[in-house]
Amino acid sequence: MDITRNYFELFGLPLQFDVNLGLLGERYRELQKEWHPDRFAHLSDREQRLAVQYTAHLNEAMATLKSPLRRAQYLLALVGRDTHTETRVQLDPLFLMEQMELREELAAVVRHSDPEAELERLRELSGKALSALQAQFVARYEAGDFDAAEMLVHKMQFASKLQAEIDALEDRLYED
Repeated sequence: MDITRNYFELFGLPLQFDVNLGLLGERYRELQKEWHPDRFAHLSDREQRLAVQYTAHLNEAMATLKSPLRRAQYLLALVGRDTHTETRVQLDPLFLMEQMELREELAAVVRHSDPEAELERLRELSGKALSALQAQFVARYEAGDFDAAEMLVHKMQFASKLQAEIDALEDRLYED
């Protein structure tokens, strides 16, 4: 396995945001079988360590390409844009205000007369917003407008975090 190739090349996929997840999973399973450390148990310590490293690399590649947010971040990293460190990007105040309002609504869900319905409304609303941001990212990335694409990734981070918060609240509601 050549770990210097990018994740898309590793799986034989086109370098683009839209990924065929079925094909990704199929290729992952093929490579997993080929490089599973158990297949190298009878070989030298060095070859066993390499198999473990290859498997770790393969797992990271899969997790990255499977997640829309991580995939977008990775695409930008391939063109020299680091979206993981503190940002120099200033998000527009209207977007930030909307995010604050959504989080306030989420915090109020437990006091709502029908918390499940309210949670589902927020999930649908945030899901649509995240899908719209992803579509905008694709357009800006494909146009080579990496500044705008980077801005959209930061917005996607907010929307993805909200989705995770909705999931966590749903888990807490159904535990009780």
